[in-house]
Amino acid sequence: MPFESVYTSQSLDGWDPATELGEPGGFPYTRGVYPTMYTGRPWTMRQYAGFGTAEESNERYRQLLAAGQTGLSVAFDLPTQMGYDSDDPLASGEVGKVGVAIDSLDDMAVLFNNIPLDKVSTSMTINAPASTLLLLYQLVAAQQGVPGAALTGTIQNDVLKEYIARGTYIYPPAASLRLITDIFAYCRAELPKWNTISISGYHMAEAGATPAQEVAFTLANGIEYVRAAIAAGMDVDEFAPRLAFFFVARTTLLEEVAKFRAARRMWAAIMRDEFGAKNPKSLMLRFHTQTAGVQLTAQQPEVNMVRVAVQGLAAVLGGTQSLHTNSFDEAIALPTQKAARLALRTQQVLAYETDVTKTVDPFAGSYVVESLTDDLETAAADLMRQVADRGGAVAAIEQGFQKSEIERSAYRIANEIDDGERIVVGVNKFTVAAEEHYDPLRVDPAIEAEQDARLKVLRAERDNSEVTAALDELKRAAERTENTLVPMKRALAARATGGEVAYALRDVWGQYVPVDVM
Repeated sequence: MPFESVYTSQSLDGWDPATELGEPGGFPYTRGVYPTMYTGRPWTMRQYAGFGTAEESNERYRQLLAAGQTGLSVAFDLPTQMGYDSDDPLASGEVGKVGVAIDSLDDMAVLFNNIPLDKVSTSMTINAPASTLLLLYQLVAAQQGVPGAALTGTIQNDVLKEYIARGTYIYPPAASLRLITDIFAYCRAELPKWNTISISGYHMAEAGATPAQEVAFTLANGIEYVRAAIAAGMDVDEFAPRLAFFFVARTTLLEEVAKFRAARRMWAAIMRDEFGAKNPKSLMLRFHTQTAGVQLTAQQPEVNMVRVAVQGLAAVLGGTQSLHTNSFDEAIALPTQKAARLALRTQQVLAYETDVTKTVDPFAGSYVVESLTDDLETAAADLMRQVADRGGAVAAIEQGFQKSEIERSAYRIANEIDDGERIVVGVNKFTVAAEEHYDPLRVDPAIEAEQDARLKVLRAERDNSEVTAALDELKRAAERTENTLVPMKRALAARATGGEVAYALRDVWGQYVPVDVM
């Protein structure tokens, strides 16, 4: 976004602070969703973690909690994210590589062993099989004696952005929306404190989206989810208070602060004016932020510590509700324990050693930030109109609109870096002749065989006739209109695997194959 060299009151000509700014915790929530923000308590500090086996990840979680982390954030491996068990031929070579391998209730119980689920808020970055992992979490909590009403956390559950930017989808869009609305209804009854979806702009930003594209396409997806839930018979104020969002924080601090403010303001107006929401919580855009992994470099990786600190500060000044700060070595491999601890310490320095938590919304009234907020809102609103003109988010996805817009942006950024117009320290300027040796964390490939052996034992020990009956019941529910999570929970309690659940639904709904729109 272009900047002026100087901003003055004339930059905000016609700006009405009563309408566009308001008070913290009040409509339109430009200044934050809560009246006191961090003056009451800091944001939730979550470090996204998961690798290898459930045992290894459990050890990392307990280390992070002991170091002062206030919430868990679970990374799953690609087979788990795409509905394949670790012994599936399609999972070969990917087990435990970018997250933890979770195949069954047995694995989930190990993952949260000795972690009191009534005292810890857990975020799970899982989309197409979000229902499966959520139910496994509930079942493990029940084993601990913790009722669903006491559980707090978030599932990402945002499948639309998978079709746009990330690719870990399973079912066609209509079936995915059906599953999401089933989750909304199930959690309203069974897990009332759970955030049922985290509508994500982060992955679109990582794919190359500009801040305006990130806001526009995220909010357009949010509108689609709200419409689907209302079409399924739910009242907006019954589910909207549990909607959450997920954004990136880049090193462009001022623009990122403006982005968060614009997104809050736009969502509040959409929920009030388009959907008639009356509960103030339905209007609040509550969000988690992750610092920008795409901006981390393998060259001079220690410089990433500075980038992450600036990005984290942008998220805090923008009013995030929870934050993950990336580890400096993530451009090379999975974070080492020391790097993960340092990333958490970065948040703790921001929270306890700076003065940014002493006042609500430090940038309110800033000529530059308020002007950028208006500019971002205008640009995002124009993109949202283009999505609406194509029939909404799903129709625009099927036409390839969002994907092509993001790809053009990514191509432009890549050219700017190659030409030296956009400086990346250590990459196209301020380089060194030879990089220092770095010993990264590596996942033991033997875990694939270990998971295979665990699955053989599980299938030999369980009552397979009970599993088959439960999966058949799940298929019947998917063919009709019953909530699929009820029979799915029975199947998982009988120790059906995540892959078996996904294949049962594939049998009914099919599997999404992207259409070439070029």
